Amino acid sequence: AASSFNWAGYADVSTTDGTFTKVSGSWTVPKLTCTKEDRITADWVGLDGFTSSTVEQDGASAQCFEDVPVYYTWYEMYPAGTVEVGNTVAPGDKISASVSRSGASYTLSVTDATHTANSFSTTASCATTTCLDTSAEWIAERPAYSTGIVPEAQFAPVKFTSASVTAAGKTSTISGYAGTNYNVTCIDSTETYDIVSNSGLTGGNAFTSTWKNSY
Repeated sequence: AASSFNWAGYADVSTTDGTFTKVSGSWTVPKLTCTKEDRITADWVGLDGFTSSTVEQDGASAQCFEDVPVYYTWYEMYPAGTVEVGNTVAPGDKISASVSRSGASYTLSVTDATHTANSFSTTASCATTTCLDTSAEWIAERPAYSTGIVPEAQFAPVKFTSASVTAAGKTSTISGYAGTNYNVTCIDSTETYDIVSNSGLTGGNAFTSTWKNSY
């Protein structure tokens, strides 16, 4: 187990550079319960970021803005920031996301099977000496910005399924990866309680993240 101030989910981690070449997973967009306070949650899969400063990730986010929920798909590819793509996402949408790598070339794809206009696939590059591909993640996150980590939006439990990872040429589930894997809970700033916690793995490739608190 492990904990962070902004991530909750599972991570497979390697001490060898270039281990991971693909990560993928699916989930249903959870409904938010909003107040007038601005809060955000982001569900995604990605490579890197667990033990490195680079991130290559994509998924769907939900944001409360003055009591109104807004949902959208997005990707983030180091060194650029988040790029929002489709803004017609709704609770209940079926999302599948993946990040794959071939050498220094990355393909980031999200499919919204319910509202297909939110789907995308884009390519980018990052030198293998910069993006080290030492981790793969399946995450529910309260994002961090220059002003700090934002409050976690109150979301209905979100279940990640079909979680898959390709490491050193072998494709497996989260728990099927032969290296180290972590169940990561998101904790408050005093490190006293979980903000978001996870269930155990079902079939090695599915788990549920549950909202506990915003701070």
